[in-house]
Amino acid sequence: MKIYTKTGDKGGTSLLGGQRVNKDDVRIESYGTVDELNAHLGLLSALLGNEDLDKKLQILQSRLFDIGSYLASEDLNHPALPPLTDEMTKDLEVAIDEMETKLEPLKTFILPGGSKSVAQCHVCRTVCRRAERRVVTLNKLEEKYDLIVIFLNRLSDYLFVLSRFISKLEGSKEIPWIPTKKS
Repeated sequence: MKIYTKTGDKGGTSLLGGQRVNKDDVRIESYGTVDELNAHLGLLSALLGNEDLDKKLQILQSRLFDIGSYLASEDLNHPALPPLTDEMTKDLEVAIDEMETKLEPLKTFILPGGSKSVAQCHVCRTVCRRAERRVVTLNKLEEKYDLIVIFLNRLSDYLFVLSRFISKLEGSKEIPWIPTKKS
């Protein structure tokens, strides 16, 4: 099978189930941004080279593929779709709480940076927020993606805490925000 089909050459694409939509449809924007986040998580994993975190990130990447399949489907009861559950979000909350026990309390806003992997984790967080905004828009139209909105919201929180956790693991310094003073 060839990778190119030429069926999208005029700006359209097919959803799981065959329905044709424009490539700038909010649904395509939603799962495209989730896919972009997935690619950024892959880069983060490659930068880290930490076996334990790599495994956790790969699980998240698989969950994002699950979510993408839901966003690409006309029928949320399609037998090919993997299950989406509240447990996915609860797992993130447990991981956040676990990492936070190993971190100093946050006393100021911090700037993205300190190391390449910390900066990349912040890129993941901001792309996750964009994916969440796109799915919120889609959910307003179709009202069936609440679990995905909640998961993406929590995932961005997880990625913020993960950036701090990576900073601690690497021994890199968190960079505090210093507001510009009025002159």
